[in-house]
Amino acid sequence: MDFLKSAVASAIAKGSSFPYALGDRLDNEESIWTLHSATKRDDGSACSIFTFDLQKDKSRLPLARNALRKLRTFRHPGIIKVLDTLETETNIYIVAEKLAPLSWHIKRKSISEETAKWGLYMVASTVKFINEDATSVHGNIKSSSIYTSESGEWKIGGFEALSSMKDDDAVIYNYGSLVPGSGHSQPPEVMNGGWAAIKRNPIAAVDSFGLGILVFEVFSGSFRGTDQLSQTKTIPSTMVPSYRRLINSNPKIRLSAGHFVEQGTKVGGFFETPLIRLTTDVDNLGLKSETERDHFLSELDAVSNDVPEDFFKMKVLPELLKSVEFGGGGPKVFAAVLKIGSKLSDDEYEMKLVPVIIRLFNNPDRAMRVCLLDNLPLMIHRLSQKDVSNKIFPCMVTGFTDVAPIVREQTVKAVLTIVGKLTDRVINGELLRYLAKTANDEQPGIRTNTTICLGKIAKNLGASSRSKVLVAAFTRSLRDPFVHARNAALMAMSATIDFFNEDDCAYKILPSLCPCLVDKERIVRDQANKTLDLYLARVRKHGASLADTALPAADNVNTANSTSTRMGNSGDTSWAGWAISSFTNKMTTARGEMQPPVDGPTSIAPNESRSASLPASGRTIPATLPSSGKAVAVVTEQVATFTDSALLDGQQPDDAFEAWGDLGEEDDSFFDAPTSRKRSPEPRNNTKYDDEGEPDFAGWLAAQSQAKSKKPLPKGLTKVANTRPSNVDRPTSTHTIGPGVGAKKLLNTTSKPKVTVPVKKIDTKPQETESTDDGWGDDWD
Repeated sequence: MDFLKSAVASAIAKGSSFPYALGDRLDNEESIWTLHSATKRDDGSACSIFTFDLQKDKSRLPLARNALRKLRTFRHPGIIKVLDTLETETNIYIVAEKLAPLSWHIKRKSISEETAKWGLYMVASTVKFINEDATSVHGNIKSSSIYTSESGEWKIGGFEALSSMKDDDAVIYNYGSLVPGSGHSQPPEVMNGGWAAIKRNPIAAVDSFGLGILVFEVFSGSFRGTDQLSQTKTIPSTMVPSYRRLINSNPKIRLSAGHFVEQGTKVGGFFETPLIRLTTDVDNLGLKSETERDHFLSELDAVSNDVPEDFFKMKVLPELLKSVEFGGGGPKVFAAVLKIGSKLSDDEYEMKLVPVIIRLFNNPDRAMRVCLLDNLPLMIHRLSQKDVSNKIFPCMVTGFTDVAPIVREQTVKAVLTIVGKLTDRVINGELLRYLAKTANDEQPGIRTNTTICLGKIAKNLGASSRSKVLVAAFTRSLRDPFVHARNAALMAMSATIDFFNEDDCAYKILPSLCPCLVDKERIVRDQANKTLDLYLARVRKHGASLADTALPAADNVNTANSTSTRMGNSGDTSWAGWAISSFTNKMTTARGEMQPPVDGPTSIAPNESRSASLPASGRTIPATLPSSGKAVAVVTEQVATFTDSALLDGQQPDDAFEAWGDLGEEDDSFFDAPTSRKRSPEPRNNTKYDDEGEPDFAGWLAAQSQAKSKKPLPKGLTKVANTRPSNVDRPTSTHTIGPGVGAKKLLNTTSKPKVTVPVKKIDTKPQETESTDDGWGDDWD
């Protein structure tokens, strides 16, 4: 090995170019050549190099040079492919495609019967070409002269003795016996009469016998001599008759390689196998009709386990790719491509399939696009993020807006597959914009799948906009008329609950879930209850962790006092408690019994509770808000005037309602202040508000009694005006009731004639008026 490398180095030093790097030596029995694995320096591609040492084996130099010359001139798929040759003073180099000796597989018995028939078919076809088309004799057909290529095909080498029968001074005549191993593999006629005997027999006779030896060796696993050839138990029964004719001792009736192939390819013949038909048809795949192509693909699936993987990768795959791109193979052929591609290494996949896949995504054919999207899960792990984001996705987005619903739907589904290979900028920008369109698609299935898609890619969305996007999409889907779209939105909400904060759950999601609880479809209602329970449990858990109040300690105490003061009672916490209690507290402050007037003008000193409830003239009472204790309005009330004599004599007036009647005359309404009587200046009617920001009802009542503009009461509450007799004189002495109990009495000593006031009946029946209740509660606004 070191000597070989030094020889190559010396050859390069002398100026000859040798752009290959030698590798390990491979076992190559019964050959004048030493086989090495090698790589090309330019691109690192693998190859094999046959080397012959001129100094070590000078006697076989004519065989080596004959092989070099014949390999340069012979071109056939069954012959090893020569890439380069080089001859120096010490060595001859033949650079060929990457090869492996067939003897390796034979010794390990790793060749299946199907593969063995396929290999023998290729060898027999090549021998037929050499014998019939090239009119030559190989003279060295045996396992040591057969090699397997990267594609698993069997190819013939060992051209050391190959000679044309048209050449009178052929190498085989003079040097055929120098071929290694020829002694125990020669046909009987050569053993008896030498290599010159081939001139007297058919050209194919010698190679037919060698082909028979190869058949025996392939199926039995070894070959030691011609006496073993009669043992046929390991050879397939269908091939035995033809095999026996190959090894016939009479060369004139010996079966040629051509006839061997012909018999094997007959109907029911031993070469009539799916694998052989596949290899025969693959070269013409682009020219086949659709029916023939479908038949080819069906056979391809049938032999997928028997055909060598290398053959699929190196031979079938390139032809299938050509058919897909240029031969109209379509989705069916592409499915077969992906199946074979799964057996490729990452580097092989990157080199052979990725460029084709990218080009196919640019193909406008809808059937091909759907096929690509359907099979995207099989190839996404082999595609780089750069290729997906920059080359595939820009072509893929056309499917979101395609007129065919099937293309739009498959594009949405494919998002789940490629989202892991997209950049954040693409996901949160262009992808979301297209999903927003499909969320409003006219097809309900596409809308539903969009919702499912958003739920599954939620973890890939940007944290800043994720909750906003998901809430908008899911809540809109909850209103979708398609039942499965609503159900999908509910399930997506359940699956993405961790992506929402508690405020989103409480303010946005829970309100949108409630209508689904009464959905017309049971599956929606059931799912809505499950989803609602999840969100309620989370919100309740969060609420339990919050503080009792967010107010400072001082404000919290004031608020508690204010609340307890304004309520009708300490236990009243209802929403209407404040308004009712304020009104009732104001009215119930009038305690005791009203004293009827005695005969004659008499001034009565009412107690504090009664004076607080009656409109007395000249008495100013600050109206206080029960809840806060602050004065909110000052109301000037009229003074109730009675005759002093009646008060002094202790007599009762004839009519107990005379005083109320007087009020009716003087004050047109209990809620309306009179405008005819001169009264003390009164403050503006300012509506006050309590600490909670609500109107003071009690203060409003007091202020309303002094309003200048009269507003009609609701029907049934209008007071009836009393008519006072014109001949009744007012008493000249008046009694002004001051605020509080013990108010001073002002008595006039001048007495007036006693006036009899007729009894006056008050009609309590509601009067029909034209007034409406439009003005009721204006101060609440």
